[in-house]
Amino acid sequence: MKPIQKVLITTLICLFCFTIVHAQTSETIEVSDLETWTSIQFEYELNKKWSFELEEQLRLKNNSSELASYFTEFSTTYKLPYSLKLGLGFRYNRANDNKGAKQGIRESFRYQFDVSYKHKWNDFELDYRLRYQNSQQFSFTESIGKDAVHKMRFKTSIDYSIKDWKLDPSVSLEVFNQLSGSQTGFDAFRITAGTDYKIKKFGKIGLYYRLERELNVDYPKTTHIIGFRYKYSF
Repeated sequence: MKPIQKVLITTLICLFCFTIVHAQTSETIEVSDLETWTSIQFEYELNKKWSFELEEQLRLKNNSSELASYFTEFSTTYKLPYSLKLGLGFRYNRANDNKGAKQGIRESFRYQFDVSYKHKWNDFELDYRLRYQNSQQFSFTESIGKDAVHKMRFKTSIDYSIKDWKLDPSVSLEVFNQLSGSQTGFDAFRITAGTDYKIKKFGKIGLYYRLERELNVDYPKTTHIIGFRYKYSF
């Protein structure tokens, strides 16, 4: 195994240990919810270097009984040598704010920059992604929006290829680090396990379970997420 692969795998193990230990040693009161995320994605490969993707996603909250948010996202990826990739994405999000005195649909715009690296190790495929994102809430009825929220995110995932089996499993861990606002530092993590199934000339459908937990707050929220996705590439 190459030295860089050893370093990246060690980083993955350390991140898993950090998040699990932090979750188990917290003595604060927790709240939890069950959400459902459903997405449709269309990917277009222009050539060996460039690809473009359009995604529509719907999220339900409060035990999947009411609207949480829905968004449209457009992204592009450029392949570099040595299995590196650069990414750029834009998201227009509409979130359902049904708490407090002022309720309604909150609109926001987000852009993001990614750099990722992927490699294979025996029957495993490991992927690492570093993302910077900038989110800005706005409203057509208010002249001034809220301050932008800056975050760094690190995600690492492992796919395992099983011979003569179409439902290859995938596991990922992602941590969030907020760079702006009154509270900065690590504020959430996600652990995801799922699989995809390819259907010839139809696309790819996927199912996953995701655990998302807030960090460094008095009442951390734990969200259990059941996700469904469909992706068509052309």
